[in-house]
Amino acid sequence: MRITRAAAVVSAALVACTLSASPAAAHGKPKPLGTKSLAAVLTADKSGFDRNGNDYDILTAAVLAVLKAKPSSPVKVLTDGKVALTAFVPNDRAFQILVADLQRSKRLPGEKAAFTAVAGLGIGTVEGILLYHVVPGATIDRKAALKSDGARLKTAAGAAVKVDVSGVCWKRVKLIDADRNDRDPRVVRFDLNKGNRQIAHGIDRVLRPADLP
Repeated sequence: MRITRAAAVVSAALVACTLSASPAAAHGKPKPLGTKSLAAVLTADKSGFDRNGNDYDILTAAVLAVLKAKPSSPVKVLTDGKVALTAFVPNDRAFQILVADLQRSKRLPGEKAAFTAVAGLGIGTVEGILLYHVVPGATIDRKAALKSDGARLKTAAGAAVKVDVSGVCWKRVKLIDADRNDRDPRVVRFDLNKGNRQIAHGIDRVLRPADLP
């Protein structure tokens, strides 16, 4: 009897999972995507460096620093909302963890100190890191991302990252980068700037285009 009841509970959970994962398709033609740029979304937050590790102050400062030093940088595509792209945007804590790893420190630096350390890598390096987070030519929303297990996404830096989707009902998306010594980034926030050609997903680690020791 207990086994039968347990099987019934599992079966009901699977049915609920299937129903929640397969909503009815909307009627009519999809709305055309808007042209609000990701740069506009990032710079809308005027708080600056703070203690909120879940926003994107360091990323925003890095983008602005690259564009100030190299106005014609390919990073400029983030300011053109007419160009379709998908960006994976590391939150502030992700950059703090990167800096702590590079400095062999067990303590996370403050946001301003973390940005200073990132900028100290050189504009060319920062530019390359940013471009490694941008997938040009495609607006990949959450629904599409969850169906992309095993896909290799070519980034604006030229190298690719691999998508790893796990889980049955509550799926999780992980991005496999070139670094084999650090935990791969996970998507922790989907569909920033949803409804526009440029869309972003927040991640909890910085994608690393090289295998760091």
